[in-house]
Amino acid sequence: MPPLFRRLLLLFHALRYGARLIWLAAPPEHKLHWMIELVGRVHASGRSRESLHSLLPALGPLASRFAQTLAERPELASATMHDAIDAIDHMEVPLPPRESEEALARAFGQPLATLFSAVDLVPVRGGFAEQTHLARLLTPVKGHREVAIKLVRAEQLQQIGDELALLRWVARWLEKLSGSARRLQLRALAQSFTDDILRRFDLRAEAANLSQTGHHFDGDARIVVPDVIWELCTAHTLTMQRISTLPANDLPGLHAHHVKLAPLAAHIVEVVSEQAFEHGFFHATLDARRVRVSIEPDTLGRLVLAEFSIMSTLSTGEREFFVHGASALFEQDYGRLADLHRDAGHVPDDTRTEMLEAELRTRAEAHFAAEPQDRSAGSLFHHLLHAVQPFAGAVPARLATAQRSFEQAEMLARALHPGVDTWNITRRVLADIARRDVDHRGWIKRISRELPHLAHMLPRMPQLAVRYLQHEHARARTPQQNAQLIADIGREYRRTRALLWACVLCGGVLGAGTMLLMW
Repeated sequence: MPPLFRRLLLLFHALRYGARLIWLAAPPEHKLHWMIELVGRVHASGRSRESLHSLLPALGPLASRFAQTLAERPELASATMHDAIDAIDHMEVPLPPRESEEALARAFGQPLATLFSAVDLVPVRGGFAEQTHLARLLTPVKGHREVAIKLVRAEQLQQIGDELALLRWVARWLEKLSGSARRLQLRALAQSFTDDILRRFDLRAEAANLSQTGHHFDGDARIVVPDVIWELCTAHTLTMQRISTLPANDLPGLHAHHVKLAPLAAHIVEVVSEQAFEHGFFHATLDARRVRVSIEPDTLGRLVLAEFSIMSTLSTGEREFFVHGASALFEQDYGRLADLHRDAGHVPDDTRTEMLEAELRTRAEAHFAAEPQDRSAGSLFHHLLHAVQPFAGAVPARLATAQRSFEQAEMLARALHPGVDTWNITRRVLADIARRDVDHRGWIKRISRELPHLAHMLPRMPQLAVRYLQHEHARARTPQQNAQLIADIGREYRRTRALLWACVLCGGVLGAGTMLLMW
């Protein structure tokens, strides 16, 4: 259908079915409430839903599922889009074998026979505009011959892009015509929706995310990360090492391969905690479908995380707040946690520390009073982040996403092995991370972050000293002031020399002590 005609048809549909709803449902504030009410009304109307599906065949089912999920659980607004995509994966029909072969050949830019000795043209997994094939390379790369190829269906992706462009076009015109639409910033919402959708199909970014995660856990015996075959990665394909796996919730299959569930459950909690709160780079939509277990002889029982398209990051400040705040919470040191909230800017400056401390205590003590097997670290962390809400405060959305990912990992670990002590495992992992932040490793890390600034500052020190002396000399108008300036310079010179000698001696003592301990 020509784009102009589709735009006019979509505009007609919006005016016929949506204008009255927009005017009735849009309050001056509360964007989320307005979205829930609007999508709820559209979802309740079968005729409007059918019209939406006929106009936007790719996004129509996704919008309906998104509306339903958002109406049921509005607190998950930042994650419901990807949940909706996962929910409609089964509705997508993969390409037939012949079309799959043609699509793969176009993506690689050459016949498949020149790259692979065998390709399974029936996908092992299909999803929203994507499918995964297994293949065998003609020539091993990085020692790997068996690979998995993730293919994005280009035509469907183009259709999704066209429909997203239509939505942005309508949002732009609505903002021009409606003051309510301008207050709701519909263009920004439409652009955010577009970015979330397209980010899921950016295979180059997904390959980079996969590679970085492999770097973070290089040599870790608890997890195996597939190697990326960069030579065969394109805009529409992601080729990686194939690892035979089972879903983490396939208990009969894991038992059949003699995988020990108790250490596996502990490893899930440990790895997800370190991924988020030590490396600050984690799965933003972690659930049981994205956690698998290797069943290959060399890596039997190791975790294999999947779907690296939707990742999130924590800044250094956010990561340090969570680690040290959780440590304070486990120690029931509510005063220190309240100070951390204030220092991080999560509450207004006029918030009284003792009131925030009391709120934290009220929320958390019930968890410590529960039986050890009933304690949930994920639920405790929910109060760690959301206890500031009664004081008109808020924490960054990325911290809430990290807490939700951890909670999903804890639920999966308990489903694998109900007796796993996730509370103490989490406490130990976060305590180790906090200890590494404040010991010599933390000092070295902070010094390394400051070295680029010092590299620019140190060469300027003589020039700054000369300018200081010139300034002080210009201020000194009498011989007595000049004499005092010379005396101050001599005193500072002696202090600096003494400090340098002290640093040399302390460094020598520490180095000798370290060598003796190593022996």
